[in-house]
Amino acid sequence: MIGRPGVIHLTPGNASDVKTAPAVLDKAPGRVRRLIADKGYDADWLRQDLRQQGISVVIPGTRARKRKIRLDKRRYRDRWRVEAVFCRLKDFRRIATRYDKLARNFASALALAAVIALWC
Repeated sequence: MIGRPGVIHLTPGNASDVKTAPAVLDKAPGRVRRLIADKGYDADWLRQDLRQQGISVVIPGTRARKRKIRLDKRRYRDRWRVEAVFCRLKDFRRIATRYDKLARNFASALALAAVIALWC
């Protein structure tokens, strides 16, 4: 889901996350200092773009890479926190299956699920 206040854009379920990463980072509030992501975001063009913006890249290289990518394993361990949040949100069937057809309804359900997940 990409959006700014009042406007929400849902990406198709078959869209690659790495293609939407620049748009999501542009919408991020404040300055992004570091991007911690999984192997799905391993793309040379994304790494180069992030470095030009002064963003530290913490993404492991895929097995298919000819040259190994150095990885800050200590920082990469922090990725579980984000994964835990998504895992908790996917406990709500409506969120996990993208039940809603309209983006605003999905965003409302997501906000409600987040409140309930953080409340409990």
